[in-house]
Amino acid sequence: MPKEKTVFVCRECGQEYPKWGGKCTSCGAWNSLEETVISANFPTKAVSSAELKFSRMSDISCDSEIRYNTGISELDRVLGGGLVKGSLVLIGGDPGIGKSTLLLQICGKMGGDHTILYVSGEESERQIKLRAQRLGIESENLFISSNNSCESIIRAVSENKPEIVIIDSIQTITSASVSSSAGSIVQVRECTNAFMRMAKSEEIPVFIVSHVNKDGGIAGPKIMEHIVDTVLYFEGEKQLAFRMLRAVKNRFGSTNEIGVFSMDDNGLSEVKNPSEMMLSGRPKGVSGSTVVCALEGSRPILAEVQALVAKSGFSVPRRTATGVDYNRLYMLIAVLEKRLGFTFGGLDVYVNIVGGLRIDEPAADLAIAAALYSGLCDKPVPEDMIMIGEVGLGGEIRSVSRVRERVREAARLGFKTCLIPANTVTKNEDLGMKTVIVRNLGQAFREIRSE
Repeated sequence: MPKEKTVFVCRECGQEYPKWGGKCTSCGAWNSLEETVISANFPTKAVSSAELKFSRMSDISCDSEIRYNTGISELDRVLGGGLVKGSLVLIGGDPGIGKSTLLLQICGKMGGDHTILYVSGEESERQIKLRAQRLGIESENLFISSNNSCESIIRAVSENKPEIVIIDSIQTITSASVSSSAGSIVQVRECTNAFMRMAKSEEIPVFIVSHVNKDGGIAGPKIMEHIVDTVLYFEGEKQLAFRMLRAVKNRFGSTNEIGVFSMDDNGLSEVKNPSEMMLSGRPKGVSGSTVVCALEGSRPILAEVQALVAKSGFSVPRRTATGVDYNRLYMLIAVLEKRLGFTFGGLDVYVNIVGGLRIDEPAADLAIAAALYSGLCDKPVPEDMIMIGEVGLGGEIRSVSRVRERVREAARLGFKTCLIPANTVTKNEDLGMKTVIVRNLGQAFREIRSE
């Protein structure tokens, strides 16, 4: 009989303890330890020094076949140029956001040249077939299985040698070495480790779908994100048609890139020009609306910043920020009050980035401050004006990176004037539009009033 060991595992961070305690000393969470029985079905064996193999780095070949083209350019952009052989990719997102739809579309694009094994622990084979028919996906190289045994999946992959494996989802997969139920922290961790070893040993790229918890993070211990090579998040409201795929970890590419998709009856379609999408439906002649050009990796994206300043009915006015950092909004309001004499006391302030985009870089500070000024004074900003720059605590406009690419993207979409910080472009340089140097918020607001 195999020996069993009882441990207590923190459901927040995955730390193990030999006995129960009220608080996890690793992450500080209270009442998060859960009893788990681990079976020693597979005893570990020490590896002697004679078994250790190593290679000189110069002797390791990295030919052009190390990456697969998925057939979806937006996904390839986020992955860093394609799907790497032997990589383990984790995709998370809210239920119904489009994770399984994207993976099935990958099967349709890559099924002509590669054999793909799609394993689902949530749906039957017939249900997967019906969903594939709805999306118009047909491929002789696509194999479907409804299975939730980790050992069975690994054995099937070892015997049949598919070129790509998709697991949907990791919370439904169980390992015989762990006696806890499916979706528990230990099960998720052990199965992820097993698939990681399978991907590296067989040189097969593996996609893993994971659910999200109530806080919006990937469910399971944080160590699962450390195990995999790439972590992708699907973002966006289910009520809206647009979805954004963002990499929060990528060992083979940048984590700053995003992919933009549109959800329709035929599945997810790529959005080649996100700037036009973000600015569609922009109101004319309305105060509190400005445009900023943000950088998402190598891609400049124009987004509309909206600010509404209204009289508050409460003793403590509200401050609401959607798509921008809440603390950054408080800082900009304080700068406007201290340096320019504006008063926001007794006024509710709402700031929103239209289209569901989130902007974290400080280059949006000037656009947010201008939107607050426009909303407070009820003076519309010129429709053909864009502004780029970071705002310091002294009210000065500080330089940001890659201003030329931002200005050229705005000029391509028909904007005529751009407010930029000093020392960012060469004097008399032709960028396709009028550029105005502003050194502080007061000068920027005077330019807005004069237009």
